[in-house]
Amino acid sequence: MLKSFARFPENGYLCSKQFYLYLHQMKRIYSIIAALVLTTAAWAQTMNVVVGSVTYQFPAAQTGEMTYADGTSLTVMGKTFATSDISRIYIDETAVSDNSVLVTYDGASAAVTVSGNVARFVEPTVSGAHVTIVQSTTLDDTTGEIDYTLSGTSTDGEFAMSGSYKATINLNGLTLTNPSGAALNIVNGKRINISVKSGTTNTLTDGTSGSQKGCIYVKGHAEFKGKGTLNVYGNYAHGIKAGEYISVKNCTINVLKAAKDGINCNEYFLMESGTLNISGTGDDGIQADLDGTTSTGELTDHEGEDSGNVYIEDGTISVSVTAAATKGIKATGDLKIKGGTISVTTSGSGTYDSTEADAKGSAGLKSDGNMSISGGTITLKSTGTGGKCIKADGTLTISDGTIQATASGSNYTYSSRYTASAKAIKCDGALTISGGNTTAKASAHEAIESKSTILITGGVVYATSKDDAINSASTFTIEGGHVMGYSTGNDGLDANGNFYIKGGVVYAIGTSQPELGIDANTEGGYKLYVSGGTIIAIGGLESGASLTQSCYSTSSWSKNANYAMTIGSETVCFKTPSSGGTTLVVSGSQQPTLKSGVTVSGGTQYFDGMLTLGASASGGSSVSLSSYTGGNGGGGGPGGGGGGHRW
Repeated sequence: MLKSFARFPENGYLCSKQFYLYLHQMKRIYSIIAALVLTTAAWAQTMNVVVGSVTYQFPAAQTGEMTYADGTSLTVMGKTFATSDISRIYIDETAVSDNSVLVTYDGASAAVTVSGNVARFVEPTVSGAHVTIVQSTTLDDTTGEIDYTLSGTSTDGEFAMSGSYKATINLNGLTLTNPSGAALNIVNGKRINISVKSGTTNTLTDGTSGSQKGCIYVKGHAEFKGKGTLNVYGNYAHGIKAGEYISVKNCTINVLKAAKDGINCNEYFLMESGTLNISGTGDDGIQADLDGTTSTGELTDHEGEDSGNVYIEDGTISVSVTAAATKGIKATGDLKIKGGTISVTTSGSGTYDSTEADAKGSAGLKSDGNMSISGGTITLKSTGTGGKCIKADGTLTISDGTIQATASGSNYTYSSRYTASAKAIKCDGALTISGGNTTAKASAHEAIESKSTILITGGVVYATSKDDAINSASTFTIEGGHVMGYSTGNDGLDANGNFYIKGGVVYAIGTSQPELGIDANTEGGYKLYVSGGTIIAIGGLESGASLTQSCYSTSSWSKNANYAMTIGSETVCFKTPSSGGTTLVVSGSQQPTLKSGVTVSGGTQYFDGMLTLGASASGGSSVSLSSYTGGNGGGGGPGGGGGGHRW
């Protein structure tokens, strides 16, 4: 056995042929052993064993005994080398970091350096600049995970790694293109940290053909960290793909091209912090899928694994998608937003889905399950036909945050039977708003629609549309908050069931009869109930309303004029539209007085300046009000209109 080592006297290294002769010829063994016995001053030395493009670094302080067997192999720190594979051995004073593998790309070649304490756990293969690492299945918590640091540049290279234990991939100024596959291909099924090193810019590009699932593929779960920048070009499939979850923290990721989704994962997506920009995709920006399918090809339910969910806690996300019926951020499960700054633009047109036999449109935020928003600043724009800014197949709950949703596209119709309506916010389940500031504007259809119930208890809600501004397919209840529904072609606020106004400040504008400011479905046997709140309704109220709180009206009003309604010591100022229904109805906790043509100063403005609270009003002319008892007839009936399928 060879115990420790010292510098060889001739130029500090021993070539493979010399090494073989020294060890193979027994008469020279003892002289080698003598040369390799360390003195106290030589403990900082490192023995480098070179095999092709791979260098293994063994620190003197760790090496201990080295075993040479039959002139054919050398074993150092558990790593056995065939002597015929060794290019050379040399000794220097390079410091070695444990648990590290360095991969340096240089054009058509790559060099790999492996620290001695993990040499026995990795098997690198280098072909040109294509590097493949096989981690041993015996690697465990005793040794700990290995840090792989990738740097340099190659236009024909890759980094591939397999194994059964977690690892960290450090991107340290890497520019790597793989013309025939993924740039990073990690088929280890465990947690993989991808650390984008601070101050570095890294660019990864895959080929236009191959079998890769993404430019970056991680079979397990991928955690992106660090404070550097990562640019991704996915030319064949997804930009970034993980077989399990994906999380982003601190780093900046720019997915600049993806033939499919910008980011796709099979469990959940979590944005903790950092910056994420996605554009140039052929499909969705971010998509979290359910993990697995049944024998019939249907997606399975994996609630216990968080499958299909999207969580946004903080950070900045900007997504722009252009393909037909694509989604900016899609959760096959639930979508939960707690904070951050989110900007999503969808411009793709509607399309017909032959599998589901239905028309589909794009959506900025889409959940197949429930959606909740409890913070953040969210700006959503949909310009394509049939597009929506928010689409939840389940419930939608808004408790805080600022939402600006604008759907400027027209409706999409296929074969005169299937329609995808352009709406700003739509949910199939119950819509509940308790806080935040929500603005929804739609050009063609409802600005806000629930196919179930709507409950507003707080926050600011402002909706404008040519159709119903806010529509509920069932009960609509307002208990608090500041709510405005402004329609230029239909009802301001519309319930297809009962409508309850119990509190809050409500400003509704509808067009002339049969449309109304506030509508309930009397044709279906339902009714409008007013028991509280401060109410302004241009276009009047649904006929037959139950008015526990008294309402008052005037049959004429001035367009584009400032009005002041005083209720006790409170003054509410509002501006009238350029068009609307004939009747103006007002209501408050006690009988109000009303003036038109006032000058407004101070206060807090809402709804693009159409409502001001806490302001001073001067001048103007008094408006005569009459007791409003029976409504003004008509009503729009069930909202949503139209036949066929509606998405």
